[in-house]
Amino acid sequence: MSGLLEGVTVLDLTRVLAGPYCGMIMADMGAKVIKVEQPKGGDDSRSMGPFINGNSVYYTNFNRSKFGCTLNLKAPEGKKMFLDMVKKADVVIENYRPGTMEKLGLGYEVLKEVNPGLIYGAVSGFGHTGPCRNRAGYDIIGQAVGGLMSTTGWPGGEATRTGTPMGDVLGGLNMTIGVLAALVNKQRTGKGEKVDVALVDSVVSAMTNITMIYLAEGRVPQRIGNRYESTYPYDSFPASDGSVIIAAGNNKLYAMLCDVMGRPELKEDPDFLDIKDRVENHEKMREIISAWSKQHTVDEVVDVLNEAGVPSSPVNTLDRVVADPQIAKYREMFPEIEQPGIGKIRVTDRDKILPPQASPAIR
Repeated sequence: MSGLLEGVTVLDLTRVLAGPYCGMIMADMGAKVIKVEQPKGGDDSRSMGPFINGNSVYYTNFNRSKFGCTLNLKAPEGKKMFLDMVKKADVVIENYRPGTMEKLGLGYEVLKEVNPGLIYGAVSGFGHTGPCRNRAGYDIIGQAVGGLMSTTGWPGGEATRTGTPMGDVLGGLNMTIGVLAALVNKQRTGKGEKVDVALVDSVVSAMTNITMIYLAEGRVPQRIGNRYESTYPYDSFPASDGSVIIAAGNNKLYAMLCDVMGRPELKEDPDFLDIKDRVENHEKMREIISAWSKQHTVDEVVDVLNEAGVPSSPVNTLDRVVADPQIAKYREMFPEIEQPGIGKIRVTDRDKILPPQASPAIR
């Protein structure tokens, strides 16, 4: 079965994560993505672990399904070859520091003269406008400047980067969304677009209701562990053999939780009557739920709550994630590919849009 983006050609000048993630998604959707690297060294992630047979699995995961070539964009011959490729391309994506492509004589204003219908996607730390535009930016910078780190962690603890590089992932997703929207607009108008994405903006956008607390109330949200500011009980709780998640995010689910715990009277308790009451009295609510959950194993809590329709789950370690039948078997989130220099390897897939297809190796 052909992909949704079959017939779309993408020139991928990006490196490391945010940009390659965007290119990976489009390649997985069927676009012809041509990875263009510098002749000496190439993508920085080639030297980032983990490694198999001396080859970076980090690089492989984000650059699967892509074709590849090297071009020296500083040399006249390399520049000419790239411009010839641009004439036939639908999309160019890059994640250089703003101004770099212009210095090479290959900025958007130049490329759109070569191909007026070109979609030009750029992702950088701070975007292409504003006084910080020339600053370098990595994921941790995006998380720190965008406010995510300040609200991640436990009360009284250090501001904490999320365990996965969410700034880069969000930046890559936002550039994908922008490029795809520009392709739709091109179908209507025939015109290309420049898509300017910042890691910081992507994090700020993802802060959503956390930022709205400050904008609405003037209160600066703090680190609160796994609890949610807007509803409760929506937290991790102790079980006899670990931690379990309970997410009774509305009044109906809360009433169902009370019944499962054998505490129906809590549904009428004025301290817990509505969401705002449970948020205000979350410490008292947590003590009640913890007293119940500690009497059971994680699996017992998860099973009884899900049977009743209350969202609950274990806190999976990654070995459990990879072995989980729902994730690995039925959703096929870890497909196996054949990669030169590595052999067969399982990679992390994306959410499904089409029935799963075998991902080709990087060519």
